[in-house]
Amino acid sequence: MGFEPPQRLVRALGEMYGDGAAAEWLDRLPTLTEQAIDAAGPDLSVERVAAPGGRSALVLLVRRADGTPATLKIAPPRAEPEQERAALAHWNGWGAVKLLEAPEPDASGALLLERLHHEVSLRSLPEAKALLEAAGTVRRLWVEPPAGHPFETMAERTGRQTEGMRAAAAADPALAPLVDAALAARTELVEGSPELLLLHGNFRQSKVLSGERAPWLTVGPEPLVGERAYDLARLVRDRVEDLIASPGGPVTARRRVKRLAESLEVEQARLHGWTLFRAVESGTRALAEGRRQMGEVNLEFAGWL
Repeated sequence: MGFEPPQRLVRALGEMYGDGAAAEWLDRLPTLTEQAIDAAGPDLSVERVAAPGGRSALVLLVRRADGTPATLKIAPPRAEPEQERAALAHWNGWGAVKLLEAPEPDASGALLLERLHHEVSLRSLPEAKALLEAAGTVRRLWVEPPAGHPFETMAERTGRQTEGMRAAAAADPALAPLVDAALAARTELVEGSPELLLLHGNFRQSKVLSGERAPWLTVGPEPLVGERAYDLARLVRDRVEDLIASPGGPVTARRRVKRLAESLEVEQARLHGWTLFRAVESGTRALAEGRRQMGEVNLEFAGWL
Protein backbone atom coordinates (compact mmCIF):
# COMPACT_ATOMS: atom_id res chain seq x y z
CA MET A 1 0.00 0.00 0.00
CA GLY A 2 1.52 3.30 -1.07
CA PHE A 3 0.87 6.41 1.00
CA GLU A 4 2.61 9.30 2.68
CA PRO A 5 2.14 9.64 6.44
CA PRO A 6 0.76 13.05 7.43
CA GLN A 7 3.48 15.62 8.11
CA ARG A 8 1.91 16.41 11.47
CA LEU A 9 2.59 12.82 12.54
CA VAL A 10 6.14 12.86 11.16
CA ARG A 11 7.00 16.06 13.05
CA ALA A 12 5.39 14.90 16.29
CA LEU A 13 7.17 11.53 16.29
CA GLY A 14 10.49 13.28 15.74
CA GLU A 15 9.82 15.55 18.71
CA MET A 16 8.76 12.70 21.00
CA TYR A 17 11.22 9.95 20.07
CA GLY A 18 14.01 11.69 18.20
CA ASP A 19 14.44 11.88 14.44
CA GLY A 20 16.37 8.60 14.20
CA ALA A 21 13.88 6.44 16.07
CA ALA A 22 10.97 8.13 14.33
CA ALA A 23 12.50 7.56 10.89
CA GLU A 24 13.14 3.90 11.69
CA TRP A 25 9.49 3.30 12.58
CA LEU A 26 8.20 5.32 9.63
CA ASP A 27 10.36 3.22 7.30
CA ARG A 28 8.63 0.12 8.68
CA LEU A 29 5.18 1.66 8.50
CA PRO A 30 4.19 0.34 5.03
CA THR A 31 5.00 -3.22 6.14
CA LEU A 32 3.20 -2.75 9.44
CA THR A 33 0.18 -1.40 7.59
CA GLU A 34 0.03 -4.43 5.32
CA GLN A 35 0.27 -6.71 8.36
CA ALA A 36 -2.53 -4.83 10.08
CA ILE A 37 -4.81 -4.99 7.05
CA ASP A 38 -4.16 -8.71 6.62
CA ALA A 39 -4.84 -9.35 10.32
CA ALA A 40 -8.12 -7.43 10.15
CA GLY A 41 -9.41 -9.71 7.39
CA PRO A 42 -9.09 -10.14 3.62
CA ASP A 43 -12.26 -8.18 2.90
CA LEU A 44 -11.18 -5.00 4.66
CA SER A 45 -11.00 -2.14 2.16
CA VAL A 46 -8.90 0.97 2.71
CA GLU A 47 -10.38 4.33 1.79
CA ARG A 48 -7.68 6.83 2.77
CA VAL A 49 -5.33 8.10 5.43
CA ALA A 50 -6.99 10.45 7.92
CA ALA A 51 -5.28 13.83 7.62
CA PRO A 52 -4.00 15.94 9.23
CA GLY A 53 -4.49 13.13 11.73
CA GLY A 54 -3.07 12.85 15.22
CA ARG A 55 0.38 13.21 16.72
CA SER A 56 0.93 9.65 17.90
CA ALA A 57 -0.37 7.18 15.30
CA LEU A 58 -1.34 6.63 11.68
CA VAL A 59 -5.10 6.38 11.24
CA LEU A 60 -6.60 4.75 8.15
CA LEU A 61 -10.25 5.07 7.22
CA VAL A 62 -11.42 1.60 6.21
CA ARG A 63 -14.57 -0.46 5.57
CA ARG A 64 -15.30 -3.95 6.80
CA ALA A 65 -16.69 -6.74 4.62
CA ASP A 66 -20.30 -5.78 5.42
CA GLY A 67 -19.66 -2.15 4.47
CA THR A 68 -19.40 -0.89 8.04
CA PRO A 69 -17.05 2.11 8.25
CA ALA A 70 -14.16 1.71 10.70
CA THR A 71 -10.72 3.07 11.44
CA LEU A 72 -7.42 1.23 11.66
CA LYS A 73 -4.96 2.83 14.07
CA ILE A 74 -1.26 1.94 13.89
CA ALA A 75 1.03 3.34 16.60
CA PRO A 76 4.71 2.86 17.49
CA PRO A 77 5.45 0.34 20.27
CA ARG A 78 6.60 3.17 22.54
CA ALA A 79 3.06 4.55 22.43
CA GLU A 80 2.00 1.28 24.13
CA PRO A 81 -0.99 0.42 21.91
CA GLU A 82 -1.53 -2.75 23.97
CA GLN A 83 -2.43 -0.53 26.93
CA GLU A 84 -4.94 1.38 24.84
CA ARG A 85 -6.38 -1.91 23.60
CA ALA A 86 -6.85 -3.19 27.17
CA ALA A 87 -8.57 0.01 28.29
CA LEU A 88 -10.90 0.15 25.29
CA ALA A 89 -11.81 -3.51 25.75
CA HIS A 90 -12.68 -2.84 29.39
CA TRP A 91 -14.79 0.25 28.61
CA ASN A 92 -16.47 -1.69 25.76
CA GLY A 93 -17.77 1.48 24.12
CA TRP A 94 -18.98 3.14 27.34
CA GLY A 95 -17.89 6.75 26.85
CA ALA A 96 -15.11 5.69 24.48
CA VAL A 97 -14.60 4.54 20.92
CA LYS A 98 -15.46 0.86 20.56
CA LEU A 99 -12.86 -1.79 19.80
CA LEU A 100 -14.13 -3.86 16.85
CA GLU A 101 -11.95 -6.91 17.38
CA ALA A 102 -10.83 -9.32 20.05
CA PRO A 103 -8.70 -7.68 22.77
CA GLU A 104 -5.55 -9.61 21.76
CA PRO A 105 -2.95 -7.77 19.66
CA ASP A 106 -1.60 -8.92 16.32
CA ALA A 107 2.02 -8.51 15.24
CA SER A 108 1.49 -4.91 14.08
CA GLY A 109 -0.16 -3.77 17.33
CA ALA A 110 -2.90 -2.09 15.26
CA LEU A 111 -6.36 -1.32 16.60
CA LEU A 112 -9.53 -1.73 14.56
CA LEU A 113 -12.01 0.82 15.91
CA GLU A 114 -15.47 2.13 15.16
CA ARG A 115 -15.47 5.12 12.80
CA LEU A 116 -16.02 8.48 14.45
CA HIS A 117 -16.09 11.91 12.85
CA HIS A 118 -12.37 12.59 13.26
CA GLU A 119 -12.76 16.15 11.98
CA VAL A 120 -15.30 17.14 14.69
CA SER A 121 -14.04 17.32 18.27
CA LEU A 122 -15.26 19.22 21.32
CA ARG A 123 -12.89 22.01 20.30
CA SER A 124 -15.45 22.88 17.61
CA LEU A 125 -17.90 23.96 20.32
CA PRO A 126 -17.92 27.20 22.33
CA GLU A 127 -15.75 26.87 25.41
CA ALA A 128 -18.51 26.65 28.03
CA LYS A 129 -20.43 24.00 26.06
CA ALA A 130 -17.25 22.04 25.34
CA LEU A 131 -16.32 21.87 29.03
CA LEU A 132 -19.84 20.73 29.93
CA GLU A 133 -19.78 17.93 27.34
CA ALA A 134 -16.24 16.96 28.31
CA ALA A 135 -17.23 16.59 31.95
CA GLY A 136 -20.19 14.41 31.03
CA THR A 137 -18.00 12.20 28.83
CA VAL A 138 -15.02 11.68 31.11
CA ARG A 139 -17.12 10.66 34.12
CA ARG A 140 -18.23 7.55 32.16
CA LEU A 141 -14.63 6.36 31.91
CA TRP A 142 -13.98 6.35 35.65
CA VAL A 143 -14.67 2.73 36.49
CA GLU A 144 -12.97 0.04 38.53
CA PRO A 145 -10.02 -1.40 36.58
CA PRO A 146 -10.20 -5.08 35.60
CA ALA A 147 -8.70 -7.67 37.92
CA GLY A 148 -5.02 -8.25 37.17
CA HIS A 149 -4.94 -5.17 34.95
CA PRO A 150 -1.75 -4.18 33.07
CA PHE A 151 -1.96 -0.44 33.77
CA GLU A 152 0.64 1.55 35.67
CA THR A 153 -0.42 3.62 38.63
CA MET A 154 -0.59 7.38 38.82
CA ALA A 155 2.29 7.32 41.30
CA GLU A 156 4.45 5.28 38.91
CA ARG A 157 3.82 7.48 35.89
CA THR A 158 4.31 10.78 37.66
CA GLY A 159 7.35 9.41 39.47
CA ARG A 160 9.05 8.75 36.13
CA GLN A 161 8.20 12.26 34.97
CA THR A 162 9.92 13.94 37.90
CA GLU A 163 13.37 13.13 36.50
CA GLY A 164 12.84 15.32 33.44
CA MET A 165 11.41 18.11 35.56
CA ARG A 166 14.43 18.12 37.86
CA ALA A 167 16.75 18.12 34.85
CA ALA A 168 14.94 21.17 33.45
CA ALA A 169 15.32 23.02 36.74
CA ALA A 170 19.01 22.15 36.89
CA ALA A 171 19.53 23.45 33.35
CA ASP A 172 17.59 26.66 34.01
CA PRO A 173 17.56 27.76 37.68
CA ALA A 174 14.78 30.24 36.91
CA LEU A 175 12.46 27.24 36.61
CA ALA A 176 13.44 25.82 39.98
CA PRO A 177 10.73 27.50 42.13
CA LEU A 178 7.95 26.35 39.83
CA VAL A 179 9.36 22.83 39.52
CA ASP A 180 9.85 22.59 43.30
CA ALA A 181 6.24 23.64 43.88
CA ALA A 182 4.97 21.07 41.39
CA LEU A 183 7.08 18.27 42.88
CA ALA A 184 5.95 19.15 46.40
CA ALA A 185 2.31 19.07 45.26
CA ARG A 186 2.83 15.66 43.67
CA THR A 187 4.39 14.20 46.82
CA GLU A 188 1.45 15.30 48.94
CA LEU A 189 -1.14 14.17 46.40
CA VAL A 190 0.35 10.71 45.87
CA GLU A 191 0.61 10.05 49.59
CA GLY A 192 -3.05 10.91 50.14
CA SER A 193 -4.61 9.54 46.93
CA PRO A 194 -8.22 8.62 47.75
CA GLU A 195 -9.14 6.28 44.87
CA LEU A 196 -7.86 3.86 42.24
CA LEU A 197 -10.00 4.13 39.12
CA LEU A 198 -9.23 3.52 35.45
CA LEU A 199 -8.33 6.90 33.92
CA HIS A 200 -7.99 8.13 30.36
CA GLY A 201 -4.61 9.63 31.16
CA ASN A 202 -4.57 12.33 28.48
CA PHE A 203 -8.13 13.62 28.49
CA ARG A 204 -8.82 16.91 26.75
CA GLN A 205 -11.31 18.39 24.31
CA SER A 206 -9.50 17.23 21.18
CA LYS A 207 -9.70 13.63 22.44
CA VAL A 208 -13.52 13.68 22.36
CA LEU A 209 -14.96 13.15 18.87
CA SER A 210 -18.44 13.20 17.41
CA GLY A 211 -19.96 9.76 16.81
CA GLU A 212 -23.06 8.03 15.49
CA ARG A 213 -23.64 5.65 18.41
CA ALA A 214 -23.32 8.49 20.93
CA PRO A 215 -22.94 12.25 20.46
CA TRP A 216 -19.40 12.31 21.91
CA LEU A 217 -16.89 9.51 22.46
CA THR A 218 -13.33 9.54 23.76
CA VAL A 219 -10.29 8.39 21.78
CA GLY A 220 -6.56 8.07 22.35
CA PRO A 221 -6.30 7.02 25.99
CA GLU A 222 -2.97 6.71 27.75
CA PRO A 223 -4.57 4.66 30.53
CA LEU A 224 -3.44 4.45 34.12
CA VAL A 225 -4.99 3.80 37.50
CA GLY A 226 -5.46 6.67 39.93
CA GLU A 227 -7.77 9.46 41.06
CA ARG A 228 -10.23 11.49 39.04
CA ALA A 229 -8.55 14.81 39.80
CA TYR A 230 -5.50 13.68 37.81
CA ASP A 231 -7.64 13.06 34.72
CA LEU A 232 -9.35 16.44 34.98
CA ALA A 233 -6.08 18.35 35.33
CA ARG A 234 -5.29 18.30 31.61
CA LEU A 235 -8.80 19.48 30.78
CA VAL A 236 -8.31 22.59 32.93
CA ARG A 237 -5.47 23.60 30.61
CA ASP A 238 -7.46 23.21 27.38
CA ARG A 239 -7.18 26.05 24.84
CA VAL A 240 -4.25 27.34 26.86
CA GLU A 241 -3.10 29.58 24.02
CA ASP A 242 -6.41 31.46 24.18
CA LEU A 243 -6.11 31.75 27.96
CA ILE A 244 -2.60 33.20 27.71
CA ALA A 245 -3.75 35.77 25.15
CA SER A 246 -6.70 36.83 27.32
CA PRO A 247 -6.28 39.63 29.88
CA GLY A 248 -8.50 37.64 32.24
CA GLY A 249 -6.57 34.41 31.78
CA PRO A 250 -5.46 33.86 35.39
CA VAL A 251 -8.98 34.41 36.72
CA THR A 252 -10.46 32.13 34.07
CA ALA A 253 -7.96 29.38 34.87
CA ARG A 254 -8.75 29.41 38.57
CA ARG A 255 -12.47 29.57 37.80
CA ARG A 256 -12.14 26.46 35.62
CA VAL A 257 -10.56 24.53 38.49
CA LYS A 258 -13.43 25.51 40.78
CA ARG A 259 -16.17 24.80 38.22
CA LEU A 260 -14.86 21.39 37.16
CA ALA A 261 -14.17 20.32 40.72
CA GLU A 262 -17.70 21.22 41.80
CA SER A 263 -19.46 19.73 38.78
CA LEU A 264 -17.67 16.37 39.13
CA GLU A 265 -17.49 16.31 42.92
CA VAL A 266 -13.70 16.35 43.02
CA GLU A 267 -11.80 18.05 45.82
CA GLN A 268 -10.76 21.46 44.50
CA ALA A 269 -7.37 21.48 46.22
CA ARG A 270 -6.46 18.14 44.66
CA LEU A 271 -7.47 19.29 41.18
CA HIS A 272 -5.45 22.47 41.70
CA GLY A 273 -2.38 20.46 42.72
CA TRP A 274 -2.55 18.02 39.81
CA THR A 275 -3.18 20.88 37.39
CA LEU A 276 -0.01 22.56 38.63
CA PHE A 277 2.05 19.37 38.38
CA ARG A 278 0.83 18.41 34.93
CA ALA A 279 1.27 21.93 33.52
CA VAL A 280 4.87 22.13 34.77
CA GLU A 281 5.62 18.61 33.55
CA SER A 282 4.19 19.37 30.10
CA GLY A 283 6.03 22.67 29.93
CA THR A 284 9.44 21.28 30.88
CA ARG A 285 8.99 18.31 28.54
CA ALA A 286 8.07 20.60 25.64
CA LEU A 287 11.22 22.66 26.24
CA ALA A 288 13.33 19.49 26.23
CA GLU A 289 11.75 18.43 22.93
CA GLY A 290 12.51 21.79 21.33
CA ARG A 291 8.90 23.04 21.38
CA ARG A 292 9.83 26.26 23.10
CA GLN A 293 6.63 28.22 22.49
CA MET A 294 4.44 25.45 23.88
CA GLY A 295 6.79 24.99 26.82
CA GLU A 296 6.68 28.66 27.74
CA VAL A 297 2.88 28.82 27.40
CA ASN A 298 2.38 25.88 29.76
CA LEU A 299 4.83 27.22 32.31
CA GLU A 300 3.22 30.65 32.22
CA PHE A 301 -0.14 28.98 32.85
CA ALA A 302 1.34 27.04 35.77
CA GLY A 303 2.56 30.30 37.28
CA TRP A 304 -1.02 31.54 37.49
CA LEU A 305 -2.17 28.71 39.75
